[in-house]
Amino acid sequence: MPPTPPRQPLNPDYERRSFWQATMPAQPDRAGRALPDSADVVVVGGGYAGITAARELASRGVAVTLLEAHTLGWGASTRNGGIVHAGYKWSAPQLIKRYGVETGSALYADTLASYELVKRLIAEQAIECDFREVGHLELAYAASHVGELEHARDGLATVGVASHMLPRERIREEIGTDAYHGALVVEGSGLLHPGRYFAGLAAAADHAGADLHEGVRARSIRRQGDGRFVVETTRGAIHARDVFVATNGYTDGVVPSLRRRVMGIGSFIIASEPLPEDLARDLSPRGRSFFDTKNFLYYWHVSADRRMIFGGRASFLPTSIDKTARILWRGLLEVHPQLADYRIEYAWGGNVGFTFDRMPHVGRTRDGITYALGCCGTGVALMTDLGTRVGAWLAGGEAPALTKLPFPLVPAPYEGRPWFLPIVGEWYRLQDRLATRSRRAP
Repeated sequence: MPPTPPRQPLNPDYERRSFWQATMPAQPDRAGRALPDSADVVVVGGGYAGITAARELASRGVAVTLLEAHTLGWGASTRNGGIVHAGYKWSAPQLIKRYGVETGSALYADTLASYELVKRLIAEQAIECDFREVGHLELAYAASHVGELEHARDGLATVGVASHMLPRERIREEIGTDAYHGALVVEGSGLLHPGRYFAGLAAAADHAGADLHEGVRARSIRRQGDGRFVVETTRGAIHARDVFVATNGYTDGVVPSLRRRVMGIGSFIIASEPLPEDLARDLSPRGRSFFDTKNFLYYWHVSADRRMIFGGRASFLPTSIDKTARILWRGLLEVHPQLADYRIEYAWGGNVGFTFDRMPHVGRTRDGITYALGCCGTGVALMTDLGTRVGAWLAGGEAPALTKLPFPLVPAPYEGRPWFLPIVGEWYRLQDRLATRSRRAP
């Protein structure tokens, strides 16, 4: 193998904030507004799921009040990688094996519908968010992973999703790197600007008549003898017929039974300065998005304004934006050494909501509190869809298919601080190191 070129140092003058937040439209100030004494439904959490549920409920004539502890979209909704695709962590055949033909098939049908919903909302609400339907590649980090991608291709075919394998010698047709052993090309996915997309969803909820509040934290939720809920907040109490908790990777102790079932796992991203057109074409000839098959995976694409957006699960240890930016910079140069002379302009991170069974969950607690949590890294489409479905459910419609699944506890002494993640992370890192044994060129 040729000698590894020396790594260029990361420029230190990047902004420590989300590129999407920095470049999204200015939002109305929704802090300090008077809270109502009561509502039909109170939504806790102002991300994709919360804002789409509020829009759906309001459009059906339901009086809905949404509470967000920070600003709307503050969490993963404006910090993610901007990649929109269907699917869960489990394939369609795996879902059928785990949950049976009827439930497994319904679950996968729902996730395909979630991607179509994003497209439909963008069109119907005229959301200007740089959406482009370009497809994506899953890249084999090790030679042993090629078979896994072939199996994934066969699984997608069972549910009518078009995909095909690309051998190593043809990788350059799709991506400007020689770092991978093959790829699965999937056509049914897209890219967007998450901040602009969220701003469009918030405007749609406003237009529908939803009552949106920022800077209001829900402290507790209890059910009264008459069946109604009391939501105690930092600015007073609200009575409601129903409460929907949509806090995902930022779930706190407002509903203790939910905090014991969802983990916030850090994911981190860097964004480069705008790149020359010829370099952008070399990196991504067809403008697609990319994932690799490592446990500590990378995910990336070239944005509409020709920036490299490069993210990953950089660390399961307590960390900082500066540390993770350096880790991602090293990873970026391993994949795309042609970027060594270009600056990074933004670095940021946020929490992804993970569950023990790596499935999202929708349902009601024993007290009757409704929830949708645990997108496990596929939140743009999935949480948009689940929020919309829960809104329809609370307005009298059908329950989502996910309500049929039990929601397991995290099997450890766990009350919101995932102390065991560094141990899990080291195990995954070891598996990635072992996989590197097959990365040598044949």
